[in-house]
Amino acid sequence: MTSGNQTRVTEFLFSMFLHLHEGGLLFFILLLLIYGFIITGNLMIFVVTQLDVALHTPMYFFIRVLSFLEIWYTTTTIPKMLSCLVSEQKTISLAGCLLQMYFFHSLGITEGCVLTAMAIDRYIAICNPLRYPTIMTPKLCICLTAGSCLCGFLLVLPEIAWIGTLPFCGSNEIQQIFCDFTPVLSLACTDTSLVLIVDAIHAVEILASFLVIALSYLRIIVVILQMPSVEGRHKAFSTCAAHLAVFLLFFGSVAVMYLRFSATYSVFWDTAIAVTFVILAPFFNPIIYSLRNKDMKDAIGRLFGSQKRAGGVER
Repeated sequence: MTSGNQTRVTEFLFSMFLHLHEGGLLFFILLLLIYGFIITGNLMIFVVTQLDVALHTPMYFFIRVLSFLEIWYTTTTIPKMLSCLVSEQKTISLAGCLLQMYFFHSLGITEGCVLTAMAIDRYIAICNPLRYPTIMTPKLCICLTAGSCLCGFLLVLPEIAWIGTLPFCGSNEIQQIFCDFTPVLSLACTDTSLVLIVDAIHAVEILASFLVIALSYLRIIVVILQMPSVEGRHKAFSTCAAHLAVFLLFFGSVAVMYLRFSATYSVFWDTAIAVTFVILAPFFNPIIYSLRNKDMKDAIGRLFGSQKRAGGVER
């Protein structure tokens, strides 16, 4: 569709992806392996924490929710990246772009809220252990998860609806590996200064979650250091270390990407930061929550051990 001398954009082109003859196949194979590991690892965590009664605790309930979210979080972006790496047509429709932005940011915000709930759970478990069973009930865990989902899927909806009303004309090249607010809004042929208000709201959301989690873990560390038992300190630290690692990896990359305000990065650094929280953070989460977690390793051993015994009995 044309308007005057300008062509109305109905699809966007991802200009960051290499063609097959430029090394795109190598990146495709690497990304496919990473995606396969993310899906398999998170599915394993989800199934094990669901089937093993010993892991039916609030902490593992939230880990199960996080694993479920990670599967969909990566599925909003990585399959399209894989398609762009092997296809000559590296485009996405305007509607597809808006949907990708909506689900990517909705799931990301939901994950941030769940990580906040996990920090509160660890805070109560370590700082107020006697009241922990009466406070962190299954009902409260479900309410916190439902609230996280509502927060994630409703907060970003007005911004996506607003972007959907904007006219796009001229260049249609997105200099990023997925549809994101800044690169898409830069292609709009109208005033988008309203986005500064939206960015400020998102900044408050990120900082609020960050502060709650940071203050919770600071208090947890103080309490742990005051424990008389060396074994108790070691167990408490090992339990919280996984959560802290995921928290720093997720919020660190998100903060660098979305708390920049007027600061700008080169295309290379923009892409590198995006790769960190779109691909690397979800890749390391199953490792942190399974291979680095004794309870999870024991549960996986029990699950596969019982299956082997069942198979032996059948034979």
